[in-house]
Amino acid sequence: MATYARLAAHVELSDMDSSCLAGHFLIAMPAMVDPNFKGTVTYLCEHNEDGALGVVVNRPTLLTMETLFEQIEIAVSDQALSQRKVHFGGPVSLEHGFVLHRSHGTWTSSISVSDELSLTTSKDILQAVANGNGPTEWLLTLGYAGWSAGQLEQEIAANAWLTVQADAELLFATPAEGLFDAAIKRLGISKFALSHAAGHA
Repeated sequence: MATYARLAAHVELSDMDSSCLAGHFLIAMPAMVDPNFKGTVTYLCEHNEDGALGVVVNRPTLLTMETLFEQIEIAVSDQALSQRKVHFGGPVSLEHGFVLHRSHGTWTSSISVSDELSLTTSKDILQAVANGNGPTEWLLTLGYAGWSAGQLEQEIAANAWLTVQADAELLFATPAEGLFDAAIKRLGISKFALSHAAGHA
């Protein structure tokens, strides 16, 4: 699995100002027309003056972990693990894998997004998962979503996204098909009220 070099040189969260949305869910508003993001929830892993980076977390693909492990030559015997779905993480660098997981272990290329969650791009974490000694809660995506400086702020102001603080329990305990509604409920509204909502919590 290729390494995304920017992750190794990320800005520490403590150095970011209060407008940093790393560790938040981005919820696509009904007006979202981009098919890559319509109906999606994206977990923001990085957000600073240079832009933002996140991974879509509610769009599983037809690709299974078994097929992926075969492609990167990792042996796995756990049938349940083999049948887990790889997710579409965004339209950028679809050949790259991103593992969003509980903050656990030390990996070659990894950033800590919050006390709960980290994002890793190196193959060693998948080897550990296959061996049974990696994180027990994780999500693998191919590709990521990226925004240039000021772009995400402009999209939020244009009512393209709602944001809400994310948490690992919601992310890992909720089936992908229910995550959109669950994230909206964190805002105290229903999806039917989305067209009248804007801003972030």
